[in-house]
Amino acid sequence: MNVVTETPKKKRETSPWAVLAITLSAVFMQLLDTTITMVGVPSIQADLGASYGQIQLVVAGYTLAFASVLVLGGRLGDTYGRRRMFLAGMLGFTLASALCGAAPDAITLIAARVLQGLTSGLMFPQVLGILQVMFGPAQRAKALAMYGATVGLATVLGPVTGGALIDADLFGSGWRSIFYINLPVGILALALGLRMIPESRAAKASRLDVRGAVLLTAGLFLLVMPMVVGRDQGWPAWAWICMAVSPLVLAVFVRAERRHSAPLVDLKLFRQKPFTLGLAASLVFFTGIPSFFMILVILLQTGLGYSPVKAGTVTLGFALAMAVGSARSAAVAQKLGTRILVLGAALMLVGQAAVMAVLYGTGTSLSGWHLVVPMFVAGLGGGLFLAPLTHVVLAGIRSDDAGSASGVLATAQQVGAALGVAVVGVVFFGLIGANAAGSSAAATPQLRASLVAAGLPTEAQDRVVEGFETCFDDQAHAEDPAETPESCKAVAAEVAASPAAPEVKAKVAAAVQDVAVPHARLDDFNRSMRGSLWWHLAVFATALALVSRLPKVELAEGHGAGAA
Repeated sequence: MNVVTETPKKKRETSPWAVLAITLSAVFMQLLDTTITMVGVPSIQADLGASYGQIQLVVAGYTLAFASVLVLGGRLGDTYGRRRMFLAGMLGFTLASALCGAAPDAITLIAARVLQGLTSGLMFPQVLGILQVMFGPAQRAKALAMYGATVGLATVLGPVTGGALIDADLFGSGWRSIFYINLPVGILALALGLRMIPESRAAKASRLDVRGAVLLTAGLFLLVMPMVVGRDQGWPAWAWICMAVSPLVLAVFVRAERRHSAPLVDLKLFRQKPFTLGLAASLVFFTGIPSFFMILVILLQTGLGYSPVKAGTVTLGFALAMAVGSARSAAVAQKLGTRILVLGAALMLVGQAAVMAVLYGTGTSLSGWHLVVPMFVAGLGGGLFLAPLTHVVLAGIRSDDAGSASGVLATAQQVGAALGVAVVGVVFFGLIGANAAGSSAAATPQLRASLVAAGLPTEAQDRVVEGFETCFDDQAHAEDPAETPESCKAVAAEVAASPAAPEVKAKVAAAVQDVAVPHARLDDFNRSMRGSLWWHLAVFATALALVSRLPKVELAEGHGAGAA
């Protein structure tokens, strides 16, 4: 993608910082939507009767569609004008957000989220191209640092923002407000963009590689989609076939790109070791962040019974630390150069290990404040990693290749996010079912003590305990967590039909619903998150290993992507 541009004469001088503010507001809104839905998972499930697989698609469908269009979107901007494509994408994103908010069922919401992702992929790659035009080499590094910080903060502020919006219940909209909030932001960005963003395009735009775009999209969807919905469907044959075919389709894509005169992805970029290592580290790192917040928010809301805003508040320490890390990243990078990514990945790894240690140490006594310090450490690492990432990865890329390289980098990040959600969904939700028997057994002593205190005979206690264990196991394996299994209905019916006194029945029901179920659920979700975090530790350790192999290069002021 050639980033040498020709910009029409403007009637008035446009402040590059004003354009930066407009474009970064769009970036923030787009990337916020990768995680803002996570805090709304329980509300969406309860309202729309969505399965775990459908909820994963609400999250991963957006990021996957986003990733599939990014490189093509950049090429469209080079050919037809970056301002034009940015505004067209913003318009489509705003309309798709309205459709998400009005979705009557899970399938409609998933389709609207995919449309959101497609329009985001059209808009997002124009930002770096516009910044190339607006900023000279001396200011570009600072603009890129602000861009990197925006990417990181938007990714982690989703749960906080979503929780606050759902709790506020604006106009009775509930979880739908997390999508409706995009409407005023999108309309304002459209109005200001029309007035202030200058048009630019590549001086010599290449023809579109439609075949490459189709192959890349097909290969990614064939890989991720079965991973998301396969568990819900009992891993049917088609899921395995799709995942097996995906590498073949991607291999065809690579072969087609080698033969194309104007490929969608310039494979010569991968001959540069620093770029390839940085790209791989970026993809791996992004598999960890959104997927971590997805299971954390589910643990907090479903396991601990936190409200959306309270669950979001627990993540605030991560966001604040990321803001600190992002703000200090430029100064740290002046001392450490590319080694700043090593420091960031190491702190993230330490923070994640500390989260796991807290979960092991507290068990069912877990409270949100226990996670404040580990989350702060992880957030500081995230800020030091993500803010300079774009600058570091693209530092050695020629100006003529910067547009293509930045598109590939953004694609890798969103593919990583989608893959992470898919993989962790399989692990986490699978562990919830696998751990159910052990968690219900852990709650049994407390349940028996409550039943004894209620005055229930021993034989009746045995039936209640057995029924509770069966019910809990069935609930943990249910596709729709909002649906009450028949075994649970049978337990309730047996207690209601018991000849015991009404006050005894009330105490028995309270012992099951208010004591045993919350204890077992928290134990189950705690164990399942601990198991999932082993995967996260491996992810961030891999990212650390990759960036450790980057050559130690000083990052001089103004030496960024596309710098002259």
